[in-house]
Amino acid sequence: MLALTGFLTIVTVLLAIVSKRLSPLVALVAIPVAGALIAGEGMAVPGYMVQGITAIAPVAVMFMFAILFFGIMNDNHVFTPFINGVLKVCGSDPRKLFTGVVLITALVHLDGSGASTFLIVIPAVLPVFDALNIERKKLAALVAMSAGVNNMLPWGGPTIRAAAALDVPVMELYAPVLPVHLSGFAFVLLIAYWMGHKERLKQTAITDTSITSAQQTRREDVKWFINIALIVIVISTIVASLLPPVVAFTGGALAALLINAPSQEAQKRTIDNHAAPVFMMVSILFAAGCFTGVLKHSGMLDAMASSGSTLLPEALTGNMPLVVAVLSMPLSLLFDPDSFYFGIMPVLAGIAAESGLPAVSVAHGALLGQMTTGFPVSPLTPATFLLIGLTQISLADHQRYALPLLAGVSLFMTLVAVLLGVIPL
Repeated sequence: MLALTGFLTIVTVLLAIVSKRLSPLVALVAIPVAGALIAGEGMAVPGYMVQGITAIAPVAVMFMFAILFFGIMNDNHVFTPFINGVLKVCGSDPRKLFTGVVLITALVHLDGSGASTFLIVIPAVLPVFDALNIERKKLAALVAMSAGVNNMLPWGGPTIRAAAALDVPVMELYAPVLPVHLSGFAFVLLIAYWMGHKERLKQTAITDTSITSAQQTRREDVKWFINIALIVIVISTIVASLLPPVVAFTGGALAALLINAPSQEAQKRTIDNHAAPVFMMVSILFAAGCFTGVLKHSGMLDAMASSGSTLLPEALTGNMPLVVAVLSMPLSLLFDPDSFYFGIMPVLAGIAAESGLPAVSVAHGALLGQMTTGFPVSPLTPATFLLIGLTQISLADHQRYALPLLAGVSLFMTLVAVLLGVIPL
C-alpha cells in the first residue's frame, strides 16, 4: 500500500509540474501531504514536513547567499576586465576566440544562474562573432557547453537539489565528482579549440575586435581588488573545507554588501534587485523539503525502493548509477530539475541502495547531465529561450547543433566517472 501510494504521489507531482497545472511550490507540498493522509499517516504529517524543512534549511540558506554574493559581483562589473582581457587576447583567431568564450562563460557562471550568464556573455561577444561572419549557433553552443558543465558547481541548482533530496551535505556529494567536473570542462575547451580550428580553415576575413573595448566599465581599483580577494577567500574556504558552504557564502555576501553598498539604502536596493529569483528558488527548496520529508519519514520511499528492486531486472538495478549517468542528459528534455531530483532520483537511489550500491552514486550519475549539460537545450528551462533569443536562432537549430556536443560531453564525463570509480560497475 505504501509503495503504491508513494508511486502515485510522485507520478501526480510530475504530471502536475510538467503539465503546468500546478506550480512546483504547490505541487511539492499539497500532493505528498494528500498522499500521506490517504495512506493513513494523519497527525504525523506536520512532523514529517518539519523534519524535511529542517534538513533542507542549510542548503536553502547557502543558495540564497551564494546568489546574492555573485549577483553583487556581477552588478559591480568585477568580471568585466577579465572578459575584455580575454577578448583582446583572442583577437580574430577563432581558436582563441572560441576557447575564450568558454572561459568567460565559466567565470560569469560562478553565480549558478543561466539567465544572468547569458545576459552578460552573449551581448559582450556577439558583435565579434558577427564581425567575423561566424554563425551564431556556434556561439550559443559554446556558451551552452560551458554553462552546462559548470552547473555542477556545489552551489548550482542541480547539485543543491540532489544533496537536498538525499539529505547529504553538498560538499560531501560534490567532492567525488570534482575531478569529473574538471575533466568535463577541459573536454569542453578541447571541443571549443576544435570548433575554432574548423572555423579558421574557412575564415576569409579578419576584422578588428576593438568594438568590445567600449564595454569596459570604470571601476575603483582598490574596491575591485578587494572584491577579487573576497571571491578567492570564499571559494577557497569552501573547496578546502575550512568552512561549511552556508557559512562561507553568508559571510561573503555580508562582506560584499559592506564593500559595494556601504549605506543602508544601497544595501536595501541591492538585496531588492536579487530578491525575486532568490525567493523563488528558496521557496521551492523548502517545498521540496516538505516533499522529501513526507515521503521519507512516512516510509513511502523505502517501500518503493524495496518493491522496485524486486520488480526491475537485476541487470538494470545492479547498474542503476551507470544507467542514470548515460540517460541523464536526454532526461533534461523530459523532466524539469524539481520533478527529477525531488521525485524520480530518490526512488532510483533507493533501488540502487537495495542492490548494494551507494545511493549517492545515483546522484553523481544524474549530475553528469540532468539539467547540467542538459539545461541549455531543454525546453523546460526559461534560460534556454533567453539564450536563443539573445543569439536570434531557433530552438530547433540550437538543439540540432548543440545537442550532439552536449551529449558527447556528458558521455565523456560518464567515462571518466567510471574510470575513477565515482560510478560503480
